[in-house]
Amino acid sequence: MNTVINLTHQSVVKEIESILDNYPYYPYQKAFTIPDLRQELISYVLSRIPCYHTMASENTDWLSYNLPRQPLAQQLHLENLIHQGILAIAQAKSDWMDNHVCDTATPNCDASHWFG
Repeated sequence: MNTVINLTHQSVVKEIESILDNYPYYPYQKAFTIPDLRQELISYVLSRIPCYHTMASENTDWLSYNLPRQPLAQQLHLENLIHQGILAIAQAKSDWMDNHVCDTATPNCDASHWFG
């Protein structure tokens, strides 16, 4: 029996993880660990690029499948879409993120309000 594998989804998820590693932990990395926001970012990117599929038999290690090497222009386009998606979602959900993605503060280490 053969299985259809969505190579684009796998590659996008890997690329999102790689790009998010370069963003500050708070609020970006922390926010996109929330499954709904992560899925929204994945959907944002996937809806803007072509999708590639392949067939694999049930005995095949389908996790080893990858997209063919992408030309530089396509790679840059994918990276730009991910950055755009991160910013678009962060802007659209900023109020929600402020309430649900709290930065933990250490007691007695907050900046003084004396200096305005």
